[in-house]
Amino acid sequence: MIETEAPSVATQFAPYGVGLSSRLLLGTAQYPSPKVLADAIHAAEVAVVTVSLRREAARTRGGERFWDMIKGLGVRVLPNTAGCRTPKEAITTAQMARELFGTDWIKLEVIANDDTLQPDLFGLVEAAGVLARDGFKVFPYTTEDLGAAERLLTAGCEVLMPWGAPIGTGRGLANPYALRTMRNYFPSVPLVVDAGMGAPSHAAQAMEMGYDAVLLNTAVAKAVDPVAMARAFAQGVVAGRTAFEAGLMEARDMAAPSTPVAGTPFFSFEPKA
Repeated sequence: MIETEAPSVATQFAPYGVGLSSRLLLGTAQYPSPKVLADAIHAAEVAVVTVSLRREAARTRGGERFWDMIKGLGVRVLPNTAGCRTPKEAITTAQMARELFGTDWIKLEVIANDDTLQPDLFGLVEAAGVLARDGFKVFPYTTEDLGAAERLLTAGCEVLMPWGAPIGTGRGLANPYALRTMRNYFPSVPLVVDAGMGAPSHAAQAMEMGYDAVLLNTAVAKAVDPVAMARAFAQGVVAGRTAFEAGLMEARDMAAPSTPVAGTPFFSFEPKA
């Protein structure tokens, strides 16, 4: 068997000019233990993890231990404003995160609905503008709405993070048509599918569409074996991106023979008398 080196698929993913070694971004919530989290991060070889300020930033011994563990992993931290319901709340949380984690990167969440955790697009655009003017590198958690996407870019965002499905549902890409449209509409904007993925095949599907990366949490953290699942998602991301770069065949409505008919030998048999 001929062994070949796995292709590098991360060279073109550089949000805000920072080149990353992986196209998989991983959340840090709900893991059974800090060790399992650390092992999952190592297994998937992720370069960026998200951290909720509300959960980890309190000046407590537990929060300090968690932060020391994350720093020891050598990964870039993307704090998020999870749970914020208003632009003011999200802006304040982002400012606290910058001070605590020492980064101007922020995953911006402004939630409109408790049942779906759908982004409040009006509040999101408002908060993004304020934070971008304050020097933040904003990663907005949004929907596939093209109008909102244009306003976020105008506000100063250089990355968009549309949801695949509502957070924690594991349903995969609920509206692939809209996601594909967004990818085609913004061909040069770094796009990250965020939330709702439940299986590595969902991540591969997003990457096959040409998305630059995926961000997920629950599907890994709540797996029977989070470490193995993290590795599986990383492999799905690589497979999907490699397929996109190789050029996927177009779907057809009718069958097409894979073996050409021309030149095929035909034999005729005459029945015996």
